Amino acid sequence: MNIVSLETAAGYVKSGDRVFVQGAAMTPNALVNAICDRYRELKQVEIISIHTDGTVNYAHPPYNESFKINSCFVGANVRKAVNTNKGDYIPIFLSEIHLLFRRNLLPLDVAVVQVSPPDKHGFCSLGVSVDVTLPAVQTAKKVIAQLNPQVPRTHGDGIIHISQIDALVEISEPIHTFPISEISETEERIGKHVASLVEDGATLQMGIGNIPDAVLKNLDGHKRLGVHTEMFSDGLLPLIEKGVITGEEKEIKTNKIVTCFAAGSKKLYEFLDDNPTVHFKEAAYTNDTTLIRRNPKVTAINSAIEIDLTGQVCADTIGSYQYSGVGGQMDFIRGASLSEGGKPIIALNSVTGKGISKITPYLKHGAGITTTRAHVHYVATEYGVVNLFGKNLQQRARALISISHPDHREMLEAAARERFG
Repeated sequence: MNIVSLETAAGYVKSGDRVFVQGAAMTPNALVNAICDRYRELKQVEIISIHTDGTVNYAHPPYNESFKINSCFVGANVRKAVNTNKGDYIPIFLSEIHLLFRRNLLPLDVAVVQVSPPDKHGFCSLGVSVDVTLPAVQTAKKVIAQLNPQVPRTHGDGIIHISQIDALVEISEPIHTFPISEISETEERIGKHVASLVEDGATLQMGIGNIPDAVLKNLDGHKRLGVHTEMFSDGLLPLIEKGVITGEEKEIKTNKIVTCFAAGSKKLYEFLDDNPTVHFKEAAYTNDTTLIRRNPKVTAINSAIEIDLTGQVCADTIGSYQYSGVGGQMDFIRGASLSEGGKPIIALNSVTGKGISKITPYLKHGAGITTTRAHVHYVATEYGVVNLFGKNLQQRARALISISHPDHREMLEAAARERFG
């Protein structure tokens, strides 16, 4: 093993390099910020990643004079930079990011990651973020890593040999955890509506947050559920403990939970450590529509920032402001709709925290369409669930108005009359 100091490892990055940074709970902040400390000598270093967590100095002055963010998904820690000339965003499905690396469209000079200590055979684990990290490690010219004994050893494909890593820095610190917030009354109502759509034997896809957790809380009485998702959090644990989630009816990796990353509490990471029932795969696998659709009754639960009266979903921008990213929503919406008995679901609060309707006559000027109206089937708010599949534009408008907030229905009805007559 090539154990070096932080400064020596950071020295592997040169001016003009394109540098991949592992994300989510596994963000290697110490190593990233050691690279940033060299900002006076480095020029035009491009940082490419999906969502990262913690402080990343390359997003802030004076470091951002030497670093430019080119993000495939936008988190809070880089949002301001991406919406200025210090960064930019690549609209791309999570399932296709690996192609940027493997087809040399964005060849990587350095991959910066975090790994577990090697086992007796010399293999390290990429922990709970395999997603697009695995193809980055496999294609980068150099790999530098934080060697952290607190990284969970996960099963699946996120295993790399110590010989693939050019430099290692020994750091022992907890990986990022994410607090579990209290579910509101509104979210509880949405959760019950969505849970009513889930059938026994279904294969679930859901993300992190209160609405997915509210759905999961209402699945206690279900049986033989499976999980094939791009990510999951603590909400799954009670259902696994109660035997609700067994995966026995899944076609792809029967009896296994399939994911490409996880984010949550220390308890979640302890559950994932050396757990052969959970398989971490790269996003090219988890988000492959041809694989997703082979599972039975795929029930994909995704969110939106706003949805217009025809069913167009914006989930990654607020107007022209880049808030997050396309991610895997379309991968799973399409996979679920093609699955036998599948149900693609968009679940959202009817209004924002400021009382603005999330069901709107038109999307905001400059808004990105994450999921087209041709792909949208079920939409759920706290006021109920509607299925837009097969409905014409006027029928869609009426259906969506019926689950909008009562305070906004008159406005939406007037907008529908003006548009459709």
